[in-house]
Amino acid sequence: MKASHFFSLFIFIAVLASCKSTGPMGDKVKEPFTGSKYESNNRFFRATGKGVSASDNIARGRADMQAKTQLAGQVETNMRNVTDQYMTQTENLDAAEVGEKFQSLSRQVINTNISDLRKIGEEKYYNGSDYTVYIAYEIKKNAMFRYMKKQAKAEARKADSQIDSATLKAIEEILDAQIAASEGDD
Repeated sequence: MKASHFFSLFIFIAVLASCKSTGPMGDKVKEPFTGSKYESNNRFFRATGKGVSASDNIARGRADMQAKTQLAGQVETNMRNVTDQYMTQTENLDAAEVGEKFQSLSRQVINTNISDLRKIGEEKYYNGSDYTVYIAYEIKKNAMFRYMKKQAKAEARKADSQIDSATLKAIEEILDAQIAASEGDD
């Protein structure tokens, strides 16, 4: 081979090697707290949050709020699905009323206190101008459902309660089924 062929081959290989294999959406970035260990399953509600700010405490607050909002959304969605299932499976004429009161109870519990909330990870990065904070939380489902059951009983005991004994019984049945399901294997 002539020197010009070697030179051309060398240039071709150099150009080929310098090309990145970037997909149409860009480079994939691996962030902390990804994978099945940080996803909800039969036993846990899990959520992660990310916050960015020039101030580390503001970045942490944003990450914290994002993760807690995600958790509350998961709990509320789960309760809505469970209530809808209950309403379709039972022949209770008051199923819609039970569902409405159960949804109200679950929102009240979420808004006041997320029980058994545990931080399972926090990482902070600084790039010279901004802090990026990642936070991961989890809640044991059975502890959350037990707390909701306790709150339902407390609400039913109030003098001005909207929860009568039949509604309380239905709510307890729903929660007992969820507790049993959450105590099974993953």
